[in-house]
Amino acid sequence: MPELSPSSALVLLVTRNFPPLLGGMEKVNQHLLSALQPAWRTALCGPAGCAQYAPTQTEVRQSRVKPLPVFLVSTMWRALGFAWRRKPQWVIAGSGLTAPIAWLAARCAGGRAAVYLHGLDIIAPSRFYQWLWLPFIRRCDLAIVNSENTGTLARNRGVPLANTRVLHPGTDLPTLDAESAKDFRRQNGFGQRPLLLSVGRLTQRKGLVEFVSKSLPAIASHQSDVMLVVIGDEASDALHAREGSELERIILAAQRHGVEQNVCFLGRCDDLSLSAAYQAANVHVFPVLELPGDVEGFGMVALESAAHGLPTIAFAVGGVPDAVWDGHTGVLIEPGNYVAFAKTVIEQLALRRENKTVAACRDFAAGKAWPVFAERLRSLLDSHRA
Repeated sequence: MPELSPSSALVLLVTRNFPPLLGGMEKVNQHLLSALQPAWRTALCGPAGCAQYAPTQTEVRQSRVKPLPVFLVSTMWRALGFAWRRKPQWVIAGSGLTAPIAWLAARCAGGRAAVYLHGLDIIAPSRFYQWLWLPFIRRCDLAIVNSENTGTLARNRGVPLANTRVLHPGTDLPTLDAESAKDFRRQNGFGQRPLLLSVGRLTQRKGLVEFVSKSLPAIASHQSDVMLVVIGDEASDALHAREGSELERIILAAQRHGVEQNVCFLGRCDDLSLSAAYQAANVHVFPVLELPGDVEGFGMVALESAAHGLPTIAFAVGGVPDAVWDGHTGVLIEPGNYVAFAKTVIEQLALRRENKTVAACRDFAAGKAWPVFAERLRSLLDSHRA
């Protein structure tokens, strides 16, 4: 990392969504902070343990994550004190949750406030949140949204169109390695079985219970050795997770519908294993649900899948259409049509991994790679600095 000039402007990121917490929002905020250097000096007010995941030369203030009110109060105290002393030019909220803190800190510093909105932080089903948080989101000088759908949600809640800009999350573009795919299949005993891949934390919104109940039986009846490989663990840190175990619900659904032998849970995997899984699979399935008060803001796993040349079959809900180029990097299905979903998966399995599909997927992903995200972010902040 090049040395930062002491005269460089300072940006403060305030967020709960940062590693060591897991999830797409956490990954986006980590890349957001890294993207600012070396053009900007950086600071972070985030969750306990975040210092080891922040870029070098970043000033860090940490607060314990739970309970949430303690995190918010502690982070506000730290952010306001930091802003008063150090005068950051920009204070960025990593989600709508910390928008009030970012706005107040920016006013203390005489700087500008920005918020990165992910979808759920606009429509969160809490009257208190809607009453207290949304006014601060509306007042931010810049509202960055992760998809066109999130932009629409923001405008419907009164966020000014003139202050709203779309910035899609990015992805790495890995070098493909056929041997790693073979090793993944061999190590897990999959052989030449057709593999459906699901990646992400196990939440109700991801729709695996319904997919296993309503689509997988039809797929398995057509191809009996098909295997749904689920990578991800329980969303213990999520603010809106429902009670009970989502894993147990998926297992029970598989047992009830006679497809338990067609489902394999690998839990959380490291990056190398995940990359190998993307390359070994035949189809990435993303049966996200439309839930009141919940939304899939973008669908980073669909973009990561494309980066590995793997097409995605998904319901066209929330911001997913921004992450899947329909007919090229996958197929978007009418929400709730599990018959069409199963039929499309069966058709895709028959195609295997064609070179033109791999090329189309990777070209699409390259246009949204993390360096593109970084350049766009810096441009947005520069253009709103005057």
